[in-house]
Amino acid sequence: MRDYLAPVFSAKLGKDRVNNVAVLTGDDLLVVNGRLLALNFSFLTDKSQVYEAEGALAYAVIKKGDLEGSYQTVDELLSKIEEKLPHETIAAIFINYPWNLIEHNAEALIEDFEKLDEKGIFGEISSQAAIVGDKNLIHIGENSSIRPFVTLDTTNGPIIIDKNAIIHPMTHIEGPNYIGEETYVFGGNIREGSSIGPVCRVRGEIEESIIHGYSNKHHDGFLGHAYLGEWVNLGAFTTNSDLKNNYSNVKLQVKGEIVDSGSLKVGCFIGDHTKTSIGSFINTGAMIGVMANVVSSGSLIPRFVPSFSWYLNNQFTEGRGFENMVDTAGKAMARRKVTLSEEEKAMFEHVFELTRSEREFWFQKTAK
Repeated sequence: MRDYLAPVFSAKLGKDRVNNVAVLTGDDLLVVNGRLLALNFSFLTDKSQVYEAEGALAYAVIKKGDLEGSYQTVDELLSKIEEKLPHETIAAIFINYPWNLIEHNAEALIEDFEKLDEKGIFGEISSQAAIVGDKNLIHIGENSSIRPFVTLDTTNGPIIIDKNAIIHPMTHIEGPNYIGEETYVFGGNIREGSSIGPVCRVRGEIEESIIHGYSNKHHDGFLGHAYLGEWVNLGAFTTNSDLKNNYSNVKLQVKGEIVDSGSLKVGCFIGDHTKTSIGSFINTGAMIGVMANVVSSGSLIPRFVPSFSWYLNNQFTEGRGFENMVDTAGKAMARRKVTLSEEEKAMFEHVFELTRSEREFWFQKTAK
């Protein structure tokens, strides 16, 4: 993993489990490309082999004793694997852009349901809630509560509601769908192909979107074909567009270049700890960075908002500064009884420097 991320995940997972090549020797080893969409894959094989797709390593199996030696870095190990082991070409899908995750999320959810160790209704479901379709395609975790006047529709796929979740009245959920642990849904239409992470608070219309943990869309408004990081907060009636009026492919700005997504429906992509004000209207294919603060001016938000910036009165500024942004992030996390670690602060400092040049460009471009 990238060096500036490693301390954060070492603190969460244990220092011996991140970027430590020493633990990868002395036993059978499976190496998987992080971009591989591993749907319907079986990695079991009785021989050492590199499996390639689209000219890149998809995964490799190394049997104990077939690749002797010591390695100082993961790159060194990968180089030796590609050099020494036989290669085989396979059909596989790689995730190249975040919208690829959204495109394949529905089929991934179906496979996730099929691979659950045990399925069933272990929480409480009101007698006044309705199930449309096959009830065997519903999994409700322990201590979860499905309140009256909730509809669970499995016509087009399964629904997974993790433990300790609450689905409040006047909510309609269409499968395939995943609602995370300790997440509360306060009404609205949670449409197909959506994954909502743990400890989220959501309401309104959500379609084919991925929302990571601890993020809030607590009010009405539409979110479609979108990808949200952790600790995002969308103000009341924040709404995004996911379809252009002329029905042409959505194009996005990636690293300063315009990329054709190849898709008619692409929503927005919002980084960790970013917040929008009430009444924010987000353009089709918008990219909004980390720890940004977006304040509605009554018109569409620009399609690119740099990290650690404020968008206010149609202008990008540094707002109240980096230290204040980090302090605000810590306060938001404390509300969910989570502490902002020193490792995370150092990570944000690094990302702040990584994004400095694009931020300064947009500050100058919109200066009044």
